[in-house]
Amino acid sequence: MFHFFVTIKRTIMTIEEAQKMVDKWISSTGVRYFNELTNMAMLTEEVGEVARIIARRYGEQSEKESDKGKDLGDEMADVLFVLLCLANQTGVDLTDALRKNLEKKTARDASRHKNNPKLK
Repeated sequence: MFHFFVTIKRTIMTIEEAQKMVDKWISSTGVRYFNELTNMAMLTEEVGEVARIIARRYGEQSEKESDKGKDLGDEMADVLFVLLCLANQTGVDLTDALRKNLEKKTARDASRHKNNPKLK
């Protein structure tokens, strides 16, 4: 198992590969997917943990001693993991969804951000 994760660390992974890897992990280690509602609640919880770190480390809140050792990257990976689970169990191809989303944003926001005086 350790070798499996070391190999991941050294390679670039596509979103499709990440979805397959999570599915393989679920079937070999996680037994089965939690239902969609449970995973949605877990996603919300994980996003909250990222928000807590960001608010305390980069925002105006002071960082509690118990938060200082928290790894932002690890918490973001938790968000990604649950999102990949939800995509797998609902049949969403995240590669295709992201491509379409970026096309939509590009068409919609082609000049919007460039003309925003707040971003100058």
